[in-house]
Amino acid sequence: MGGDAALIDRFLEMMAAEAGASRNTIAAYGTDLRLASEVLAGGLATADAAALEHVAHAWRDLSRATVARKSAALRRFFAFLADEGLRADDPGKALPRPGSGRALPKTLSSGDVEALFAAIAARMARQPSDPRDLRLLALVELLYGSGLRASELVSLPRGAVQPDKPYLILRGKGGRERLVPLSDRARAAVAAWREHVDIARPFLFPSGKGHLSRVRLYQLIRALGAEAGIPPDRISPHVLRHAFATHLLEGGADLRALQAMLGHADIATTEIYTHVDSARLVRLVNERHPLAERVDAGKRGQ
Repeated sequence: MGGDAALIDRFLEMMAAEAGASRNTIAAYGTDLRLASEVLAGGLATADAAALEHVAHAWRDLSRATVARKSAALRRFFAFLADEGLRADDPGKALPRPGSGRALPKTLSSGDVEALFAAIAARMARQPSDPRDLRLLALVELLYGSGLRASELVSLPRGAVQPDKPYLILRGKGGRERLVPLSDRARAAVAAWREHVDIARPFLFPSGKGHLSRVRLYQLIRALGAEAGIPPDRISPHVLRHAFATHLLEGGADLRALQAMLGHADIATTEIYTHVDSARLVRLVNERHPLAERVDAGKRGQ
């Protein structure tokens, strides 16, 4: 495993590319991680629960909000190391959790998503045509249509999506396999793009000697968002994954099914995606709850 400094830099790059974190968040996380690394004499990446308790002790005079941010930074760092196969365990549970709850992720409205696809359509209507627009369409269809993580998307093998199979099987965080449904639109977009991918290339979205990077994917999505009139701080690959989850729930999807599609080990993680419009929930209770019928009957009897 490399030293703390290199791994922290890799983590911050992921935060910008996959999670779409703001510059302020990245700067704060970087400071928190480097300070924790100093406390442990450069051994943060290999720290165990006892070492993290030592770090937490150094925070004893800080405010609850500051401790919550520092804990969040370290937990995400250790989750990243586990996801990248750099650690077999995740000691983040040893860190304090003084916060009252997790912030809701950003999302997009249905109108925003329509604007994104309209921007792609405008690109594809240009002459001469550019195969990279087909790639962009395939990327967005898979992000929004299947809820893939950025790292899962860019590393898809060339033959991962088959025209006769409405699903693909992914190995996500922690080595867990999951079945991901594919829409007809996504399969068609991938088929159109794959015609432009050299058959000798192992990845569906090749770049250089490997595959498209998460940083480049983030840049592509942000540029498309700008064309669609969406502010850059409101869009990223992760935001499209979140929109996939949110819009499915708004359409009546089952939370357990969504958990399986997103690849969450814990249903509590999936519940973060349930910030459905409160007015819709109130209306649903008023219209569908059995007591609503009794209230209506009482009003008619008056």
